[in-house]
Amino acid sequence: MPSTLRALIFDLDGVITDTVELHFKSWVRLAEEVGLTTPLDFRDRLRGVSRRETLRRLLDGQAIEETQAQEWMRLKNMYYLAHIAYLTPADLLPGVLALLDDAQADGLKLAVASSSMNAKFVLKQLGLFERMDAIADATMIPRTKPEPDLFIWAAGRLGVLPDEAIVFEDAEDGVRAALNAGFQVVGLGPANVGAAHLVLPGLDAIRLAELRARLGW
Repeated sequence: MPSTLRALIFDLDGVITDTVELHFKSWVRLAEEVGLTTPLDFRDRLRGVSRRETLRRLLDGQAIEETQAQEWMRLKNMYYLAHIAYLTPADLLPGVLALLDDAQADGLKLAVASSSMNAKFVLKQLGLFERMDAIADATMIPRTKPEPDLFIWAAGRLGVLPDEAIVFEDAEDGVRAALNAGFQVVGLGPANVGAAHLVLPGLDAIRLAELRARLGW
């Protein structure tokens, strides 16, 4: 373990704000319109993955033309944008602001690494855009989670090594991506995050000093 913790890197959906339900409603609306069936576990299966990967999981092996796939993803995004237009700082999950305040008071750098293509807009709606030193999202990284590229790019943008940062994730794919990149990982919530170094119900369950102690920093 390095002697210095230099950065915190956050997933967005389910970690900073709960937009999973908004994604789910948007995909369900699309599925109903085009005649697809959403699996019973679909809400959990869309956590932490890109729009393209979510569509692949929704199709469940059904082949469609690329032009059709692009149109369906465009429609889903329209529905989702209509939802997130109403986000405000009141939609931050409990504990987020306290941890960000702790981190900035401690001189740590902050980043978001999200598979969403709307991460910057969401952060602006939540009032956090200016607080982030780096934002990595699906608009700039070809390979998103479960590949480690988003987290590696974010660390590079911050000027830190993976073993100098902690990643916060609520999805199995995200936890695996961060672990594969060499980060310490905090898993949040009831999803399959058991492989993380530390598992918590949410960010309100810990402050930075305790986090340092429990992870050996």
